[in-house]
Amino acid sequence: MAKEMVQLSDDELLRYARQVLLDGWDMDAQLRLKSARVAIIGAGGLGCPASETLVRAGVGHVHLIDDDKIEASNLQRQTLFLPKDIGQPKALAAAHMLEYINPLIEARGTVARLDEDNAYELLDMVAGKPDLLLDCTDNFATRDIINRISVRHQIPLLSASAIAMQGQLALFEPQLDTGCYHCVFGSVVPDEVADERTCANSGVLASTTAVMGNLQANAALQYLGLTKNPLTNKLLIWDGSQMQQRLMVYRKDPQCPVCSITD
Repeated sequence: MAKEMVQLSDDELLRYARQVLLDGWDMDAQLRLKSARVAIIGAGGLGCPASETLVRAGVGHVHLIDDDKIEASNLQRQTLFLPKDIGQPKALAAAHMLEYINPLIEARGTVARLDEDNAYELLDMVAGKPDLLLDCTDNFATRDIINRISVRHQIPLLSASAIAMQGQLALFEPQLDTGCYHCVFGSVVPDEVADERTCANSGVLASTTAVMGNLQANAALQYLGLTKNPLTNKLLIWDGSQMQQRLMVYRKDPQCPVCSITD
């Protein structure tokens, strides 16, 4: 990510002091976070904890895209919202709360559903591609669309999922031609039961989205600050019921209809 390196203000130096002290982390890493542009698709159970951790850590520009409104049932796990927010657009309420949490960053919300036709406009690619896409949605069909956008526009994609007491996480880098979401999960068949499973109809423990959202943020911070992918060609699988976590290795599918198409 070639970014203009601005300086940290005194307020930023004070706020991020404990982070800059980390072994392996330095001022340049913090400056890379400040300059980073992140687009988060979905401002719900995953998008709330992921975006909050990113802005607390100093990611400078966060754009949330979601077309949903806040409901009472969301308050169990969607940590940026309060009872007074019920009925408000999630993207706008989340962006407002993020700037309240850290006024040193810029957060904005767009009330829309991202698709292949509007991606160029919604992701502000006239001003340059985002450094990272965070997929915080809750169904396979939408994830498949986001993956196609990632591959088409060569934008790194950090995809997380959470349902019941389980979660998955992967960071795909289409610019390195190392495989994509479709390589791992295959085609979406709308009639399959798996495609119908969402938090709304299958349930989710509040801690599941909190854990997966913060694991997603952890990977994003390393990628943005250290230019390191801690999940290269790996799928992280988390099982909260057994308190277990494992990594599954995957390889690019040479026949993938999404990322292996040649002109």
